Formats: sequence, C-alpha cells, structure tokens
Amino acid sequence: MSSVMPTPLIRLLRMNNATKPFIDSLVLQDILGQYQALLATVDDWFSRCKKSYEGQVHCAAGCSACCRGLFDISLLDAYLLQAGLRRLPLERQAVIRGKAEKRLRQLQVDWPELRQPYLLNHLPDELWTEMPEDDRTPCPLLGEDGGCLVYEYRPMLCRTHGLPNIDDSGESFSNHYCTLNFAGIDPLRLDKLRWSFRRVYTQEFDLLAQFNRQLLGSPLREADTFIPLALLIDFPALATDPSLVSIL
Repeated sequence: MSSVMPTPLIRLLRMNNATKPFIDSLVLQDILGQYQALLATVDDWFSRCKKSYEGQVHCAAGCSACCRGLFDISLLDAYLLQAGLRRLPLERQAVIRGKAEKRLRQLQVDWPELRQPYLLNHLPDELWTEMPEDDRTPCPLLGEDGGCLVYEYRPMLCRTHGLPNIDDSGESFSNHYCTLNFAGIDPLRLDKLRWSFRRVYTQEFDLLAQFNRQLLGSPLREADTFIPLALLIDFPALATDPSLVSIL
C-alpha cells in the first residue's frame, strides 16, 4: 500500500520547487559563491586563533552556549541559511520551520507590524540591535546534540562569535567574546587575534549591495532580520514584488 505524504510536507515540497528557478539564477549563485569564499577566510582566521592560543579557545562543534536568543543577520545571510535548510530532509525542514513560526508569533505580540519579508530596519535600532541577554531560547537550527544542522551555511556572525573582532589597525568592530574563552587573560590585548576586519566587512557590505540590487533592484547596504525569521522569508515573492521592502 502506498503511503501518502502529510499535507505540511507537500506544502514544503511545493515551496522548495517554487524557489528553485529563483535560486538557480546564475548572477545570484555567483554572488553567493563570492560570499562563501569570503566566509571561508573568516573560518581560516578563527582556526589560526585557536592554534595560536591552544587551550584558551573552547569554541568547538557541539558547543551551543552562544546559540541562544535572537541575533540579527543580513538578507544575504538569510538567503544562505535557506540554501542550507533546503538540503535537509523535508521532515527536518518542517520541524525547523515550525520552531521559526513559533518564534515569529512571539515577536508579533510586541511587533504586530512584523510581516514578510520580516526585515527589522524600519524599527527603531534600540528595539532590535540589543536583545535581552537572558533569552535562552535555542536557535531553531540546533540539532539534538547541540550541533548546527546547517553548519557550512551559517551566517558571518556565527563564524566571528566567541572572539573579539579587532582590526589590524586597532579599530574595534566588536569587543565581545565568549566568557568560556581566555580564562584570566584579556583577549583584547592579544595581537594574534587581530585581523583585517575592515576589509572583510567592507567586502561583505559590497556583496550585500550587489545581492540586493539583483533581488530588489536597489543596492541596499542594510537589510537585517533575525535568524528564525530568515528561515521564513519568501525570496521568490520578494524578487517579484520588491515593494515589500519599500519601508526601508
């Protein structure tokens, strides 16, 4: 007897199929490839830091202490996350989307105007750039073992998190770091943690502008959302109707 796929999974399959012509765009794929190459250099920096300060950096696969609460990411990161999500089994995708939708409903209690494409930039900065630190809600992309289910597709923020982001020039892009790292040491004074962050973040914003020009017809350099909301963005609809972000 043949089995019938549950209705939610059928809807998810149709959504994935509807997205395919959009994600197959050669221009968008080129931008995504350039961004992934940039992210690879960030991973290399992080690996060098771990080797330079062996025993002081405890970030590793399965550690999810930082993967709690809400973090804002770019629209380009959101696109990358969805590319990773689509590689998972449909059943797993449905569970993750369910968690993301629950988070959306919670946010809409305070922000009823929050709707597709779930961008935050029309809200006052103080409402979303500094979220409560006591929010321990796990990221919907965490697996049961604490590992990221889309690790190779994780955003820039997830790759730089845990270590301070101090440019070679001494300019600080973030002086935050995981308190499990560098016990008894001030990492802000460690030269081997410094890197060319200004160059990297400039390239990131340039690629975001190219992505938004292709997607929306406008080279926006700021288009942010939260990780759970990123999983719900309807990119094909956004490409068809860029007026959805006219509020920006």
